[in-house]
Amino acid sequence: MRRKAVIVGTIVTLVVSGLLGLLWSQQRRLIYFPSGGPVPPAATVLPGARDVVLHTADGLELGGWYLPGTGDAAVLVLPGNGGDRSMRAPLAAGLHRMGLSVLLVDYRGYGGNPGKPTEEGLAIDARAAHDWLTAQPEVDRVVYFGESLGAAVAVGLAIERPPAALILRSPFTSLPDVAGEHYPWLPVGKLLMDRYPSLQRIPTLQSPLLVIAGDEDDIVPWSLSRRLYEAAPEPKEFLTVPGAGHNDPALADGPQMLTAVERFLATHGISAP
Repeated sequence: MRRKAVIVGTIVTLVVSGLLGLLWSQQRRLIYFPSGGPVPPAATVLPGARDVVLHTADGLELGGWYLPGTGDAAVLVLPGNGGDRSMRAPLAAGLHRMGLSVLLVDYRGYGGNPGKPTEEGLAIDARAAHDWLTAQPEVDRVVYFGESLGAAVAVGLAIERPPAALILRSPFTSLPDVAGEHYPWLPVGKLLMDRYPSLQRIPTLQSPLLVIAGDEDDIVPWSLSRRLYEAAPEPKEFLTVPGAGHNDPALADGPQMLTAVERFLATHGISAP
């Protein structure tokens, strides 16, 4: 009987070890969901926009769309973990109506770009986008707008290179915290290679902050967005969008969100001339 129990225990251990090994090796496929690309020309989706190329510090060339505005302020949109920049066109159009220039980027591996996404790689891509945008002669001030995973990228960039303002849509405290919400029975805190520790970073933020979250978000719980907000220094604002889930239009380019963004930016001296 004891021998049988040992055998069963050994089999269970091997199965669990195999599953954990599979999760370890394939984890980035569960985090990043890029579209294969290519994306259409910018002007066919956003009138007045143009295609641009960003050069990263590790030698990659990444495609982006740039939509010039009427003022000296620009928004760098750092997207979430799925799709490509064409999906953010309505957001870009909404920001552009405020007089803002907008840079839509795709990370490595997204939208036909070379490379494979990793936490370190996305940070490099964000720096390249920042450098390109700040080099434009009409741009004096840059706002970061990060959505979901891109909010974590934006927090990291904001600590290194403070923006005129930081807007985070559906942000989280860390990737292990999100994974723990969905897989509480797995030791995800020890398994994840990419961690995005926004909660550790945000107390040193030097920019005005707006956090936007839906109270029915089943991917990034509202509570994680609120916890991150509470850890940030002033000045800061928090907007709850009632009834909104993670991928709902209300959080993508909804009127309540855009109105809050415009009011927030105006409060901090960023508005159309």
